[in-house]
Formats: sequence, structure tokens, C-alpha cells
Amino acid sequence: MPKACFRKSAAGAVPLRVIVPKSMAAWSKSLEKSQRTWVKSSGFNAASGSTCLIPNETGTPVLAAAGIDTGSIWEWASIAKSLPTGTYQLVPDTDGGDEDSTRLTNAALGWALAGYAFDSFKDSHTAKLGQLVWPRGVDQAFVLACAHAVYLVRDLINTPANHMGPAELADSARVLAKTHKAKLKVTVGDRLLRANYPAIHAVGRASDSAPRLIDMTWGKASHPKVTLVGKGVCFDSGGLDIKSAAGMKMMKKDMGGAAQVLGLASMVMAMKLPVRLRVLIPAVENSISGNAMRPGDVLATRKGLTIEVGNTDAEGRVVLADALCEATSENPEMILDFATLTGAARVALGTELPALFCNDNNMAEGLLSHGERSNDPLWRMPLWQGYASQVVGKVADVNNAPDGGYGGAITAALFLERFVQRDKGGVQKWAHIDLMAWNLSSRPGRPEGGEAMGIRAVYSYLAECFGR
Repeated sequence: MPKACFRKSAAGAVPLRVIVPKSMAAWSKSLEKSQRTWVKSSGFNAASGSTCLIPNETGTPVLAAAGIDTGSIWEWASIAKSLPTGTYQLVPDTDGGDEDSTRLTNAALGWALAGYAFDSFKDSHTAKLGQLVWPRGVDQAFVLACAHAVYLVRDLINTPANHMGPAELADSARVLAKTHKAKLKVTVGDRLLRANYPAIHAVGRASDSAPRLIDMTWGKASHPKVTLVGKGVCFDSGGLDIKSAAGMKMMKKDMGGAAQVLGLASMVMAMKLPVRLRVLIPAVENSISGNAMRPGDVLATRKGLTIEVGNTDAEGRVVLADALCEATSENPEMILDFATLTGAARVALGTELPALFCNDNNMAEGLLSHGERSNDPLWRMPLWQGYASQVVGKVADVNNAPDGGYGGAITAALFLERFVQRDKGGVQKWAHIDLMAWNLSSRPGRPEGGEAMGIRAVYSYLAECFGR
């Protein structure tokens, strides 16, 4: 857990001094001759993320130095990973460097994220990280809430699908709701039809693990309403339009959108943002059986629009259609959805930069700005109405997979937009984040596997909009 990365007492801690390359020479001169010789022989030059442990004459470490450039979360994760196990305490810069709360928060958060490992199914466990004495003035509650959220997102995504199906995902939401005294309602199986969520049911009915809608609410009814929607496809075989073996290999991560909104919700609740939060997660498996939806089928939706199934492997937008329609029913201040929705977004922006679609310029600019500040970038893509005709079905109102595939991330967003349009007029403020939710390789603080993307940016934006 993130808390294990820190301690309050500085007793026995090794002082950790941060050095920027331009101050390397001045810092070196301030050392004793033996220490200067040690630093030189070690090759330490204050390169970003590098460290040097300086011993006394008996070999006991008395000072640690770390090179830093931007002061980002990931630089601090590199520092934490490269230092041997022990306890460290940050000491002020010698060059008059900035000691503001942002730098200290980045230091603590980077340290915490460097401590993450997913080893639940292994006999051996990852080696422990060194501990950091809580820096004076850092917001400990925020650091722990944020790190816990990231750990939660990663754990949910990394857990294999036979241990994280729709039922288990609902159980995870139930634990979170109980922790923060939120209300939880789960609508399961054929009850989805009676409650008028036919699209969620149609996608998930072929699985032995029944489809369900997870609906969590928290906060005072008088506070501004914020609704989060997450795609919860716990495994995606592609359905009858079956994926290849390679395409199916990482599909336990197709509930990555659901993981993001649960992580973000945990931050909002832990930090007690004054909002009335609602979280909606359509949780399904896209499986193959005799009652699986077929290409060419026409599906009903909660909104009343019909969906022509152009491809059964474009199921995420189908389950989101019902959830987004329900999200608009309360006329919230804003709706934000997260989804591992399209390969087209990955082709356009790569795996580390989530695509942001938004129908409100001020909201979009705020999210982008907070993404930059939070080391959690987003990139805006256009909801270009010139492609809207491509989403129109031939025998139904909309098609979930237009022919050709060009502009696939845009047409998917335009499809979703149809389900956030208010029936009684007015524009529902809405943002859609299409993300990978996965690290393809390991780096300090960002191990290969499930990843939280966009939640720090969105939390920061919500905190600015609604205050703490």
C-alpha cells in the first residue's frame, strides 16, 4: 500500500539532497575532500533520476544526492527506485531552488508510485522500496489518496479476467462504496431488461457471468452533480467477429475505463470534494454463444434509438450508450466517460496519450491545462460533425461500426454523443476520454501492465471547479 512508502520519524534517515546539473560544481565544492573524491569516482553528474550514496569512513551512508531536471513525478520515481533500501529525508536545495508544494507533492507521489508492484499471484514478492520521511508542508492526504487511486486502477486492470469478471468488478465497487459510505445499486442479468437497459444486456448476455450495471452515488444531494461513466468490458473476445489470438491477449484490460472511474471516485471521496458524485459502469463480458449478438442485428437502447451492429467487436460504445443515457437523466453539471474504446485513437496518439473529446471548449481547455500540471497529459481530438453521417445506420438509427474505419476514434465519439444529447433541449456538458490504460514496457513508477491515465488531470480539474 502507498502508506508503506513513508514514515513520520526522521530518526536514522539519510539526508537526500536534490542537485540540478547547473549547480553540480558548486555543490561538489561544498563537500569534504573525501566526499568530493567519492562523488567523482562514482561518476555522479546530477543527470536526471541518477543518485549517489556517500558513505563516511566506516562505510555508513551519511548523504544521498539525486539529479533532477524537471521535477516530474517520474523523475522522483526513478530516484526512489535507484536508491537502496533505507530511510531518506529531503533537505533544502543549496542553490535556492523552489521548495513549493508542487515540487514536494511530486516528490512524494513519485516515490509512492515507484513502490507499486502487482504480485498477487506470485509466491515471491517484489523487493521493498526505501522509505521517505514525509516532506514538511506536503499534503499527505492528497498524496495518499492519489497513490491509492492509481494502485486501485492498476490492480483492477492487472487482475486476470477469471478473477475480475462482471461480478468481481461489482464486488470491487461494493468495497469502495462501503469504505466511503456511498450507496451502491447493481442491476444484474434479465433485470436489465425490466429496468430498460437493453443494450447492456444484449452485449453481455452470451457470457456465463451475467451483465450488470453498477450504479454508485456519494455526496450531498444539494452539491453540484458530477457523473462518471466507465466502460466495464471485463474480457473482450470480439464476439462473433472474433479477435485474433494476438488481439485477445490483453483484453482483460478492456474494463480499463471502469477502473479509471473507480480510481477517480476514490480520490473524490477520500478528499471529500463538495460534489454529488455518481458512477455508472456497464459491466459485461463480450463472449460467444448461441445467444450472442450477431453482425446485422438491431438492438434497442434506453434512449429509444436503435443500433445496427456493424461489428460485434465494437461493443464498448453499445454498453456505454445505455449508461450515458441514464447519466443525462439527472442533468448533471458534467459527465465524463473513460473507455478503452478504439485502436484508432492509439494509432493517432500512441499508447501513452489519451484522446479527449469534449463538447465544451472551456471544459476541454481546463482538462488539458490540468493534465499538463499533473504530469497526466490529454490531447484534444475533434468531434467533427462532418463525419456524423457515417454513424447513421442503414436499417437502424445508428451503426456501431461504420464501413471503412477511417477516423474511427472520431466516429466512435460521435456515436456516444448521440446518447448524451438531452431530449428536452440544452447541451449536456460532456467529455469522453479514449485511452490505452496499459503500459507496454516498464519504467520507474510505471511498470508494464495496467495504468491510470487521465484521473489525476480530471481530479485536479474538478477540485478547481468545485473546491475542496
